[in-house]
Amino acid sequence: MERTDLIGVFDSGIGGLTVANEIAKALPHESILYFGDTARCPYGPRSQDEVRGFVHQICSWLCQQRVKLIVIACNTATAAGLRMAQKDFDVPVIGVIAPGARAAVQVTSNRKVGVIATVGTVESGAYVDAIHALDAGVTVYSKATPRFVQIAEEGLCIGQGPYRIPHQLLEEYQQVARDYLSCAAEHGIDTLVMGCTHFPLVEPLIAQAVGPDVKLISSAQETAREVAETLRRRGQLATGEPIYRFATTSDDLAGFLELGSRIFSHPVESIQHVDMGEE
Repeated sequence: MERTDLIGVFDSGIGGLTVANEIAKALPHESILYFGDTARCPYGPRSQDEVRGFVHQICSWLCQQRVKLIVIACNTATAAGLRMAQKDFDVPVIGVIAPGARAAVQVTSNRKVGVIATVGTVESGAYVDAIHALDAGVTVYSKATPRFVQIAEEGLCIGQGPYRIPHQLLEEYQQVARDYLSCAAEHGIDTLVMGCTHFPLVEPLIAQAVGPDVKLISSAQETAREVAETLRRRGQLATGEPIYRFATTSDDLAGFLELGSRIFSHPVESIQHVDMGEE
């Protein structure tokens, strides 16, 4: 089947739009098809087998749209289904864990790396495994920080226009960040991986809490770099004007458009409803 110039990107909801946004910034000529499985969000409490089934469904649908590359813009889905997807589909499939892990290993000076993520991602050990596969001598300190996801989503529901941390909640949010990240100084980490696609939205809070001496690694930015390098090496970089398409399993298309436009730096003007059913 002939491929289009579309890059397929998917997540359990809208958080993966931070990844799509970084791809759009890094590759301004690339067209993107974003799929948000909002009806079955969140993936975290589900079993790995169930999430793996969702990954297979969505990758199958994206391949039917003739994408040339797929990005699993969800840490939980990457941990559960990346290997399966890479084996089962004939286009490159990139997850968000390995690019962030690789960048952390490359930039750390003292080989002490912190990882913040959701409970499910931390418990999976995926980042620890990915970092140690590259450098077994790096000490990794992982911490679940689910409140950051809530903060990002609370902020999305307040105000209009590009995402901003609500001023009226800033002090409360700063205290949450300090409480979560006091361990950074205790462990002496010099590099912190933001291992959740929501976290780039609250990066200013995280940066302030850990201080200027700790390098922040955005899995969204690093994934965009890997996409760019993969397409360049395969001779598949696009030219011309990009097209951005969106699809979701949610019935609330208006809500997806409203919140999605606050994350994605390009207009989110139309969206397709897709009924995946239950596998």
